[in-house]
Amino acid sequence: MNPPRILVFGGSLRTGSFSAQLAALAAKELALLDAEVSHISLGDFPLPIFDGDLEAQKGVPENAKKLRAMMNAHQGVFIATPEYNSSVPPLLKNTIDWISRQGGGGEDPFKRCIFAIGSTSNGRFGGYRALMALRSILELGLQALVLPNQVALSHVGTAFDDAGNLRDDVVAKLLQTTLTRLISHCEMNERRRV
Repeated sequence: MNPPRILVFGGSLRTGSFSAQLAALAAKELALLDAEVSHISLGDFPLPIFDGDLEAQKGVPENAKKLRAMMNAHQGVFIATPEYNSSVPPLLKNTIDWISRQGGGGEDPFKRCIFAIGSTSNGRFGGYRALMALRSILELGLQALVLPNQVALSHVGTAFDDAGNLRDDVVAKLLQTTLTRLISHCEMNERRRV
């Protein structure tokens, strides 16, 4: 069996974004676990604010179609999100909303892929509320399979060392366990599809 293909991205475009750092670390760890990793930036796929009238007039934007096709070319997705006002940032929600539109073509990637999620925050809860919001969007809104394992990085300003690795061994182990389970679930799901 070929190694599972995992798509990884962060939910922030800010320079020095901690969620981008978590996504980069997840991509590196997944590659070390022999997954085939595609690490992207949502900044390379700009989208307008979701608007039903715009969709009716012009259809689903090309970048949303590209992202949907990209998700469908992978068995798993890891999303790292910051926490904005106890929820996910508008960039991430808008991207998910556009990808979910049926006019994007192909299979529904939210029903096809296995998802793992992580969050970053300078607060002590590590973006836990953003994780719950993201889980609700994916599971309840889109009927996606989201692993129960998740990573919440608190006090994230000091969480990474100069090499981009996590300083806390317990959190590093949690990330590795989450990613290992993502790979395992992707492999099981792929076997069922064959």
